[in-house]
Amino acid sequence: MLNKDEIAIIASMNDENVNLFVYGSLRDPQIFKSISGLSFTVSQAEVDRYNLLAEPAFLTGHRKVSPDNVYFYAVAAKAAKLGGFVIYNVPAWAMKEIDKYEGKRYSQETVKVNTAIGLVEAKAYLVSHESMKEHFGDRFHVNLIHELWLRKRIEDFLKTHTRPGDETDDAEIERRARRELLATTERDLVISHYRTDAVSDYFLEHELDRPVPSIKHLYEDPDAKPFIKNYLALVIKQVMLNQLDEKIQRNFRFELEHIYGTERYFKRSVSLLISLYIINSNKNSLGMLTQQGLESMPYEENDLIDYVKYAVRAIDSVFDIRVVNNYLDRVKANKQPGLMPLGAEIELSNLGAFAVGPSNQSRKDEIYDGFRYFTDFYLDELSWKLGGYIDDHHGTTEKKRKLGFLELAPGRLNVVGELSRPATSDPWLLNSLICEIVKFYNIKPHSLHLSFQLRKRQIDKQNILPLGFVKCLLVLGGGLEYKDSGRIWVSRMGYDEITQHDFGEELVFARTSKRKWFMGEPDIGDKPPTQATTYIQQYKFIRLEKRANYEPLIMCLKGLQISYNPADYLNAEQMFNNKKLRRQYKELKIWAAEPKKIGNQTISRFIQAVQEGLMDEVHHRPAHKLHYIDWAISAVNVQLRIFNKNITDQQ
Repeated sequence: MLNKDEIAIIASMNDENVNLFVYGSLRDPQIFKSISGLSFTVSQAEVDRYNLLAEPAFLTGHRKVSPDNVYFYAVAAKAAKLGGFVIYNVPAWAMKEIDKYEGKRYSQETVKVNTAIGLVEAKAYLVSHESMKEHFGDRFHVNLIHELWLRKRIEDFLKTHTRPGDETDDAEIERRARRELLATTERDLVISHYRTDAVSDYFLEHELDRPVPSIKHLYEDPDAKPFIKNYLALVIKQVMLNQLDEKIQRNFRFELEHIYGTERYFKRSVSLLISLYIINSNKNSLGMLTQQGLESMPYEENDLIDYVKYAVRAIDSVFDIRVVNNYLDRVKANKQPGLMPLGAEIELSNLGAFAVGPSNQSRKDEIYDGFRYFTDFYLDELSWKLGGYIDDHHGTTEKKRKLGFLELAPGRLNVVGELSRPATSDPWLLNSLICEIVKFYNIKPHSLHLSFQLRKRQIDKQNILPLGFVKCLLVLGGGLEYKDSGRIWVSRMGYDEITQHDFGEELVFARTSKRKWFMGEPDIGDKPPTQATTYIQQYKFIRLEKRANYEPLIMCLKGLQISYNPADYLNAEQMFNNKKLRRQYKELKIWAAEPKKIGNQTISRFIQAVQEGLMDEVHHRPAHKLHYIDWAISAVNVQLRIFNKNITDQQ
């Protein structure tokens, strides 16, 4: 690698020679050679008069975009870094050829790029935002234009590969149905495009050119036959939801972008909530449509795509822009955005705690057979917008038949890659999504995991929750139930649903984990942004119930997260190394089986910790309006006081 003196000597050999920073197609030595007649190498030993020296470099304050999916452009962007190479000592005659290749949209500018030895002055071909708007329209947006263009190319692919030349309504319905069955492929193409080069036509066709999935292999399976109609009803309902979401995204893109105004969160949270509202409020009529489809289309004479097509047609007949506008107004009127990114995982099962483990063989799910055929019906593809996935609690992500919980997580984009974005920063919106998802699936609710993103300064500095605080949280969300004896107990602990024995007995009450929101490996000098990998604290103790309001609990956990910064509770290592925690765990199990009152002083300390956190969300200031914080704290306080009163009454 050259030092500064060596670079200066090379530059002095010819005053007309310049250093050139390349970040797009010219990073390929073969393309560079075809344009300029010269090549480049990062090995000093290979340098000669036709092979120039280069080294990795990055330009700060710029990022690479490709709005036409053909050429790359570098536009100004604060806090961004653009990776590439600096090629040393490019002669003037070669620069003239490169100038012709780059064309009129670029302007050659002098910049300083970062290298291993420090800043180096170089020429670079850059563009302005004004130039991009002039050539690509007023709605030019770095990520949005990528996505819109790529989605348009996917539409064109389906048009030329599904009944090509046929312009009838039925042909368009079939294309939309095929697109539903390619849903996660399209999702992955769009997400990967944010991190990589433009998607080539060859790669696009390779990814999309798949046979239409079939379920005919199940028709002669005696074990599957009793469940086929139930799964087909779920397919129709899921496609209706997806199609509603697509229509809302297409017709209300501007309004959706301006409700929360950030790319940081899952962009479909609001449109999915409105879609869920519409379907849940029209449950009877849409249920009749679904039943009519099943009766008029015997499965022996049809295949999966026929039911997807039916759902596409059905939702076209009920979509009403006025209804969507009303629900948009509801969201605008009720939204309570904060600063902390939030997420949720919703577990559903008709078998409850018996959905996993040896005990699942002793109970029978008469509707879905424990979700055994979920992947056969491509429901893992169709439910991607809600992060649908069958969790067997073994940590496997393979696409195969397995028994477990139907787990939904809005914002989870890829299970295998652990790829996700926060659902929202709004406790009201998150609670609404949870409640509407439970209504939509009409499967017995089991448990809820709530996630809160850690601040950088909180990582590796977490504190063990006091036993009294744990009791307060179990009262608020641990599933209080009455035994046959009439006494209250904490059902999530009583049924051993949050106890694990893989590494010795431990309580899976809360865990810290890592999340990613980008796909692919970083290019040279083009590292993912700092927020691409984050840490979250996930609370797993919560019982999921119909008609429950989790908004106060979300606010409570957020306040506690900020003020107290809780750690894992209780993992096997903590239990093994800490006698005090082992003693507390024994006490907690006894208390959960026959709860006693929580002391007023403990409740006061707990409420104070929550309040301190909520008042410190934005650098010593609250993110929410004070009356909203007061409401949430009052709701938590009342719930704890009612618990104490009920314990007193049963004594």
